[in-house]
Amino acid sequence: MIYLILLSVLIVIILIFLISIKNNFVTLDNQNKEAWSNIKVYLQKRLDLIPNLVNTVKGYSKHEKETLEKVIEARSRLVNIDLSNIDNIEKIKEYDNMLTNALRHISMLSESYPDLKADKEFLKLQSSLSEIEEDVLNSRRYYNATCRNLNIFIEKFPNSMFYNLFKFRKAIFFEEGNDNKNYDVKVEF
Repeated sequence: MIYLILLSVLIVIILIFLISIKNNFVTLDNQNKEAWSNIKVYLQKRLDLIPNLVNTVKGYSKHEKETLEKVIEARSRLVNIDLSNIDNIEKIKEYDNMLTNALRHISMLSESYPDLKADKEFLKLQSSLSEIEEDVLNSRRYYNATCRNLNIFIEKFPNSMFYNLFKFRKAIFFEEGNDNKNYDVKVEF
């Protein structure tokens, strides 16, 4: 009888332990999904702003067709991918880096076209874009922190033995790329 009681207590302790691990996984996973959702919102805000920015710049920079085409192409790629699906993160990172580089070119155009630099609509759009970029950066930091926390929890013993059982997976970081291949700086004297 005593063995049966001890066995029952041991089973209850193990169940409480497993439930605790599962609940921690759920909490960290939901924080990670929420953080990804924030990134998605700010990426979408930026995508929505770009057509207005391109149309404003188009009138001033007839010779910068290639720059505008890069922005439009990068935006198009991001628009056509499911931002909600975190499994697309590698493609989203790639296209986001393309778009960021193309937008840097747009910002540089204002240096070459003084009339553009003085255009109130362009300045307003640039200001909005800067705010959105800051929001993307902050949400990216928060998302990466949730990735780190989830991955550390997964890698710790004994959690590492159970994460496959509970069907969780490691989170993928959303780092900003350093892909400046298409970012040519032109210096004129």
